[in-house]
Amino acid sequence: MADGSSGCCVRRSAEAASPTAGGETSYAFQPGREEMRRRWSAPIGGAFLMGTTDRRFPEDGEGPVREVTLDPFEIACHVVSNMQFGDFVRATGYTTDAERYGWSFVFEGLLSDAQRTTFPVRAAEVPWWRQTPHAYWAQPEGADSSVLDRLDHPVVHVSWNDAKAYCHWSGTRLPTEAEWEMAARGGLSQATYAWGDELVPEGEHRCNVWQGEFPARNTAEDGYPGTAPVHAFAPNGYGLHNVAGNVWEWCEDYFSPSYHRITASDNPLNRQRSPLRSLRGGSFLCHESYCNRYRVGARTSNTPDTSTSNIGFRVVRVGG
Repeated sequence: MADGSSGCCVRRSAEAASPTAGGETSYAFQPGREEMRRRWSAPIGGAFLMGTTDRRFPEDGEGPVREVTLDPFEIACHVVSNMQFGDFVRATGYTTDAERYGWSFVFEGLLSDAQRTTFPVRAAEVPWWRQTPHAYWAQPEGADSSVLDRLDHPVVHVSWNDAKAYCHWSGTRLPTEAEWEMAARGGLSQATYAWGDELVPEGEHRCNVWQGEFPARNTAEDGYPGTAPVHAFAPNGYGLHNVAGNVWEWCEDYFSPSYHRITASDNPLNRQRSPLRSLRGGSFLCHESYCNRYRVGARTSNTPDTSTSNIGFRVVRVGG
């Protein structure tokens, strides 16, 4: 893929234009609803088997399976929502990377026909991504869109830098890859998904991923052609929603395919600098035929200033 990206992800290239002032920044929000207030898992910790024997993406460094031990932590039961991120922006006046650049990547299937012909394609090898002017978290498909009708959906068009700024404001932090995977497994050992080994057990959709033929046709049999509410679908054994599909989730670690060799077995965190940060969980664009990374042991990466319409984040409670 372009710049080493997987098909359902794309990166800001080194040739991207320098950040500029851009995008509309006015928005209004309704008062917070009780069901959208952050809920936390019970303390999670101890030993678990991290990694997978799946070899479809050797460049991702998913394996080998090894025992990892973690100190107790508490993680948010769902990713940060538009409403929660809006609270942060209202309180701080924060400007996201997408706003500073004046554009962000939007999956073309979310755009109108007019937008698809107007907006240029940044990555030729992944032409379903459009470099969309004035797309940012409050205008997910550009200037004629708004999050006001999806306050309970994941915030998207947030870079790793933006996620870290939110954490600093909210007294939280990003999960490490190991914490994310342990929490996502929900107490199951080496299951393919957060609920077991079948993607659609007894015909029941358990996550928001692509159905049909990627990227031309999405039947949206799971009910969502784009993002789903953060609390959609049944939670896993630790109470976490949407750890498979919906949006990719930033983690604290630098990304390396050699993660298992360069981190410790106790509280692993890759601090060795690289141009990339780790992402977990897959997104609504993932499909078994192309980007089968909604498996709980799968991983990918992106540059810390990249923002797209399928990347968000969840947080860990400091001191949890």
